[in-house]
Amino acid sequence: MTQISNYHTHTVFCDGKDEPEEIVREAIRLGCPELGFSGHSHIPFDDCCMTAAGTEAYKAEIRRLRERYAGEIRIWLGVEQDVFGDLPTDDYEYVIGSVHYVYKDGRYLSVDESRESFIDHVERFYGGDYLAFAEDYYTLVAQVYEKTRCRIVGHFDLVTKYNEDDCLFDTTQPRYRRAACAALDALADKPVLFEINTGAISRGCRRTPYPAPWILEELSARGAGLILSSDCHRKEDLLCALEPWREHPLVHPTLF
Repeated sequence: MTQISNYHTHTVFCDGKDEPEEIVREAIRLGCPELGFSGHSHIPFDDCCMTAAGTEAYKAEIRRLRERYAGEIRIWLGVEQDVFGDLPTDDYEYVIGSVHYVYKDGRYLSVDESRESFIDHVERFYGGDYLAFAEDYYTLVAQVYEKTRCRIVGHFDLVTKYNEDDCLFDTTQPRYRRAACAALDALADKPVLFEINTGAISRGCRRTPYPAPWILEELSARGAGLILSSDCHRKEDLLCALEPWREHPLVHPTLF
């Protein structure tokens, strides 16, 4: 049976709760063959991301841990680069490309900060049109490889984080599906993997991972590959809800 590794891992260097070494020890305890760290890239207007100085300290710490735990676990230095990230990624071994904001009327509007802020953004800037918000979101997702040169596409349908059971908007609507499929088409020929991302499950926002089942079917039709990702912000959630997905035919057991 395939052992589970995780490549989407956050620490105290951004908005995670634990020191990197605590997570390494937990990964070893769980039997993970590999662990990838992926601190949030610096964004000037987002204080949940790494600072410029913190970015250098993060790189140094992950490299130290790689040497310290060599022979026990393979550790990789990655970054989650938002499309609005402003620091280069040349020093990293892999990049997760993500969209956490849309830009509307001179404002950066968070996609996933909270349910309340999400609803407020749609009401104030989109006149309550959730599908228009989703269209702007997927326009940016379509550019995520171009903007970040990522190896992994992060939480493809993050815009549905607070929409469990379609409680806010109908994801069967043609407008929504056209927007999502346009982004899939833009990324289909790129050298990327898409996450099975369970982060919203561990945070109590969803019962199911990203992406939605119908998007998984679309990915399969396009011959895309998947990678398991807990989007870990606490060591206790390192492999949260990944077990049912490890034998999925599209899942790559390792990134490297």
